[in-house]
Amino acid sequence: MRSLLIPTLLAGVALGVTMLGAPAQEATAPDTKTKADALEKLQGMQSTGTAEAPEIPQTGRRADALRKTLAKIKLPEGFQIALYAIVPDARAIAVGPNAGVLFVGTRKSKVYTVTDRDKDRVADEVRAFAPGITFKIPNGVCFSKDGVLTIAEQNRVLSFPAAEFFYESPDVAAGVLVKQGELIPQAEESYNHTARVCRVGPDGKTYIALGQPYNVPAVDKRDLYARAGIGGIIRMDADGKNREVYATGIRNSVGLDFNPADRSLWFTDNQVDGMGDDTPPGELNRAAKAGEAFGFPWFGGGHVRTVEYKDETPPKDVVFPQVDLPPHAADLGMTFYTGKMFPASYRGGIFTAEHGSWNRTTPIGARIMFVPVDKDGKPGAPTPFAEGWLTGDGEYLGRPVDVATFLDGSLLVSDDTAGAIYRISYEGK
Repeated sequence: MRSLLIPTLLAGVALGVTMLGAPAQEATAPDTKTKADALEKLQGMQSTGTAEAPEIPQTGRRADALRKTLAKIKLPEGFQIALYAIVPDARAIAVGPNAGVLFVGTRKSKVYTVTDRDKDRVADEVRAFAPGITFKIPNGVCFSKDGVLTIAEQNRVLSFPAAEFFYESPDVAAGVLVKQGELIPQAEESYNHTARVCRVGPDGKTYIALGQPYNVPAVDKRDLYARAGIGGIIRMDADGKNREVYATGIRNSVGLDFNPADRSLWFTDNQVDGMGDDTPPGELNRAAKAGEAFGFPWFGGGHVRTVEYKDETPPKDVVFPQVDLPPHAADLGMTFYTGKMFPASYRGGIFTAEHGSWNRTTPIGARIMFVPVDKDGKPGAPTPFAEGWLTGDGEYLGRPVDVATFLDGSLLVSDDTAGAIYRISYEGK
């Protein structure tokens, strides 16, 4: 069990859980020094004096406007989409395995919790998680099966045992898997491609994708990035030890998940910009084992060579994509559908979230795609599943970022432009 690797933290879990019903202590917002010390105090099971985060309003004009947009979304027959929650800057999402509390990462400074107390499949309460901690681009959120939440920031990785039980208090049990400044070399911190994503694998290890900051990096960065896992995927034990580079040759993956059928890791990868509207394609990849290389920067997407590396010989045994995705649609989050609500044809397949193009003459994307996967692990062609956030005039009404199977088998979708979580359900026969 992952939680057993953090005995000091879990020694206080039982005490903390018994106190969840107690009213929150009144406290003033912490000053800068207190905020800097908050994580250290939480590791020692000490109170930080942080006030409870305010609720994010879930009704009013904004909610009405979002529902108006959702009325325009096209779905296959029998499916419906509805507003689940208003969550500012919503990016990567993780469903708690115990009670279905949703944790939502952002590219800013907050992680949010979303609670549906009456189980009517509409959120009742949205608040910032662990408000005493100063997060920096806490995009990546993921759960282990035993309920440990991992948050992958720009350059730090934190762990929160029993997060679904502690989240209602400003003070939460916390641990540090990777210290600030040690996920990547600090000199390589960038404003670009810096949103991490994570997954806990069937082996209990934590997998984290590290996007590299350039469109195409210079040759003199290549060895450093290979050693650090930048432009690749790293993995580590549940306690942060035994870090290793699992995969290389990846430009910027912002979505990964494990196929429950064969335990292989699949991930999206964003292609090189500036090569034209229709080239290169995006990628959906499969990593079957440690040590595989996926072609970048010699290849900019699919089998298309980059201009910068066209005269260099690519490494041997490059692993090419399982599926070519629409060029420049910016496929980000992905998930294998593990629920039972949807028809059998969707089970075991992959949903991906297209964030939408930014540098294409004719915009494309802003939709949810579906890729069927057969029992032998062979994928089919990607097809639109939910679309309509991009108008015919090229206006984005929303930009999907991530997808997750909810406990009831519905599909949750995050949208950072609209600041919302949507829920797609099936009511057909």
